[in-house]
Amino acid sequence: MNTSPNTDRKDALSALRWPLRLTWAGMLAEGLVQALWPLLSVTLLVLAALMMGLQDVVSLEVVWGAAVVAGLGWLAALVHALRRFRLPTQGAAMARLDRSLPGRPIQALLDDPAIGKGDPAAMAVWRAHKARMAARAATARAVPADLRVSRRDPYALRYVAVLAFGMALLFGSVLRVASVADMAPGRGGLAQGPVWEGWAEPPRYTGRPTLYLNDLDAGPLTLPAGTLITLRFYGDVGALTLAETVSGRTTDVPAASDPAQDFAVVQDGSIAIDGPGGRRWDVTMLADTAPEVEQLGPPEVSALGEMRLPFAARDDYGVEAGEARITLDLASVSRRYGLVVDPDPRPEVIVPLPTPIAGNRADFEENLIEDFSKHPWANLPVRISMSVLDSAEQIGQTAPRQMTLPGRRFFDPAAAAVIEMRRDLLWSKSNTTRMAQVLRAVAYRPGDLFRSEVTALRLRDVINRLELHARYGLSDEIQDELAEDLWGLAIELEEGVLADALERMRRAQDRLNEAIKNGASKEEIAELMDELRRATEEYLQQLQRQQAQENEQNGDPQQQGEQGETMQMTQDDLQRMMDRIQELMEQGRMAEAEEALRELQELMENMRVTEGQPGQNGQSPGQQAMEGLSETLREQQGLSDQAFRDLQEQFNPGAQAGESQGNEGRNGGQGRGESHEGQNGQGQGQDQQQGENGQRGEQAEPGQGQEGLAERQQALREELRRQQQNLPGQGTPEGRAARDALDRAGRAMDGAEEALRNNDLAEAIDNQSQAMEALREGMRALGEAMAEQERQQQPGQGDTEQGGRANRDPLGREGESAEGGLSDGGRIGEGPDASDRARRLLDEIRRRSGQTERPELERDYLNRLLDRF
Repeated sequence: MNTSPNTDRKDALSALRWPLRLTWAGMLAEGLVQALWPLLSVTLLVLAALMMGLQDVVSLEVVWGAAVVAGLGWLAALVHALRRFRLPTQGAAMARLDRSLPGRPIQALLDDPAIGKGDPAAMAVWRAHKARMAARAATARAVPADLRVSRRDPYALRYVAVLAFGMALLFGSVLRVASVADMAPGRGGLAQGPVWEGWAEPPRYTGRPTLYLNDLDAGPLTLPAGTLITLRFYGDVGALTLAETVSGRTTDVPAASDPAQDFAVVQDGSIAIDGPGGRRWDVTMLADTAPEVEQLGPPEVSALGEMRLPFAARDDYGVEAGEARITLDLASVSRRYGLVVDPDPRPEVIVPLPTPIAGNRADFEENLIEDFSKHPWANLPVRISMSVLDSAEQIGQTAPRQMTLPGRRFFDPAAAAVIEMRRDLLWSKSNTTRMAQVLRAVAYRPGDLFRSEVTALRLRDVINRLELHARYGLSDEIQDELAEDLWGLAIELEEGVLADALERMRRAQDRLNEAIKNGASKEEIAELMDELRRATEEYLQQLQRQQAQENEQNGDPQQQGEQGETMQMTQDDLQRMMDRIQELMEQGRMAEAEEALRELQELMENMRVTEGQPGQNGQSPGQQAMEGLSETLREQQGLSDQAFRDLQEQFNPGAQAGESQGNEGRNGGQGRGESHEGQNGQGQGQDQQQGENGQRGEQAEPGQGQEGLAERQQALREELRRQQQNLPGQGTPEGRAARDALDRAGRAMDGAEEALRNNDLAEAIDNQSQAMEALREGMRALGEAMAEQERQQQPGQGDTEQGGRANRDPLGREGESAEGGLSDGGRIGEGPDASDRARRLLDEIRRRSGQTERPELERDYLNRLLDRF
């Protein structure tokens, strides 16, 4: 059955009813926006100005002028809207909708055939065309309106109006719009007042907002102490008056009818505005209490003298800052020896208290961490008081508390004597003569007291300077320089600068013995035990390397087997012995701890007796290179020591040439240097020649000693060049780093040689120090290169059972390789106290990361460690 064209047309158009309506609505919105945006912008700007109260702060003439301009603008915008706006028609909406479809299907549905109405075939084609257009029209969707007016508003003035209106909504008041009615003609009396405005602004540190008093109803009002009240009266003077009792003012009080009133709330009371539209508030003041601070306990002192003093601080609005003041308690000082004389005037110590960087400062606990070891009052009775300040500049403080100012304790008798003399020097300059006498008595036999001639020379230099300035007077600068030199000398005597691992271990044992006798604290015991463990580890590593070298030269399987049987002892056994000693000391059983330490010393001494027996392991090329560089480093250290001694002789006019020749080498040889058994024999011959020159005394010409040192420096440079040619690890980044470091060492040696030939000992010592540092870097890089090579080595290649046995140290554990790396069995995490050591290490990383005086690069590295672990 064929339908008529009109029926198809109606059905197709009925499907377009909603898209057509929505398109028409969009055209209506588009027309309104295009026509009304100027009118809306002017209206919003005027409302924003009125809500912000601009009409109340300018003169009446300005208000009337602005009103005329606003009215003309509003009228122009209205005319523009009336001219622009046209109500969209149904046909326009249908045309827009039809344009959005391909082929204009809606227009096709409305068309009639012009020809062929009587031709059935033509009509069939026409109906098929109509059907396709109807299907296409059924897919129509509403055309969105184009609300953009940027072409007509290129400066975006409409957004300025919206922004101003939004600010007025936030910070203004709708009630202010009504005030413009008072300025209308015929109401001149109201336009001039009386009206008032008021604000209550609490102190900024309270965090409370400013209150607009016109928006507050009469009644009770609570305000913080120090709130600033600002009132403004408009209109006839005297129509409005103020009566308040919250400021406590008794003098310089303005008249009650003064148009400008400003005062602060300092007590409870009332604020009343009398007159038309006046109000009254009963004010309750929130008092700002003073901050409080208290010490939470006695100070905790580390082994190296760092003080950690816990404290707590609180305030109702937050603590702003704080400080601790330390004064000398002279009445409690034991006035003996150098403290008999009256002390020189010295100001009190003031250190800032730490406060939280982020978070609430109203109530917190912190630790005052300082190191007063270098202060003249260290280990003397003092009084300490803490004070904190809030934002209102109120101060809270603690009562002075007696305590002994913590400082580092020195267990070495010579170091303790030097520190005592340093304290006497800083106590009073009049102690200079007595100090020089005591120190000269201490250094009477330096060979029995000092392990290094350099240390003895440093003390002799200090004594000479003390005697000189005691005669001509001691200035503050010289006093500080001498105190710093004495401190460095005491640290050197206490910790030592020994390169030999055995001497370092003995040194740690001696310090622990002194700590047992002097009653050390738990922190000091833990620090000294850690030092003993480290020194023992270094000694065992050195002993392992020495045995490996001697095994290569004097290999004897029988002796090797006997040594393997007699030296079997695990690392756990040694660790348990040290833990037992520490436990006994912490429990106060000093006699048993001393006996256990004596047994440990005997064990280590017996182990040292066997260190010359043959070993089992031959050396690889990397091990030989490491041994050669170690020998070069020792020789360079010896040359630097001799240059320093010669420099000392230049500043000692009373010394004869060669006065220091008697003890120039650490092995007691005649030459100049730590090690005098050079690989090619040149060192020994030169040493003997230098010894003969020293015996001739005054017959030696000036500069001849430096010439001999220059020759030895040149020979050492040639030896380093030979070692660089045989250096392993070629082609690896670590190997390249090692070669670069040795190149720097070679250049520094050349500079040292040239300085020695020019008799510039100070420059030579600087270059020798750079050479030694570069040698150390090269050895570290070489060790990393050899360790990487071992890791890449396939199982069974270059690794024998004999080498595996020989990699054990004399205690039967897996020790360090010749390149300085850890073997597979020597992981740090093993042992019964691994968790405790890990926890202590993590605490130390946290402590150091919080020290702001450390370099930023170091703190970033520590923070990355904390993020990782």
